[in-house]
Amino acid sequence: QVQLVESGGGSVQAGGSLRLSCVASGYTFSYCIGWFRQAPGKEREGVATIGFDDGDTNYADSVKGRFTISQDNAKNTVYLQMFSLQPEDTAMYYCAAAKQVWDGSVWSCSRSSYLYDYWGQGTQVTVSS
Repeated sequence: QVQLVESGGGSVQAGGSLRLSCVASGYTFSYCIGWFRQAPGKEREGVATIGFDDGDTNYADSVKGRFTISQDNAKNTVYLQMFSLQPEDTAMYYCAAAKQVWDGSVWSCSRSSYLYDYWGQGTQVTVSS
């Protein structure tokens, strides 16, 4: 059982930055923590993931180089640092937890929302031009 609480959303101008936080509680051993976003009329998109145990990360191409996912294990918190925000980044952002998956060679974290079992309530990010 994992509980997740997000915070840090807000409204910024294009080019600005925000840092989102996700505080996790409960059993997180061998779990992935992912950030997802969903804009009106669009499918939910996996933004970035991190392995809770190994710290391995992966990113959607649309945010690579602009967003950084990180964790502070002592605080049971995962962050999404977002730089150079653009209007197309506007969405509700969610953090979620899933078990790591075996891809045939290594354990890894998926960006597919269907594999995530636990979800926070979301935090809104709005970027104006």
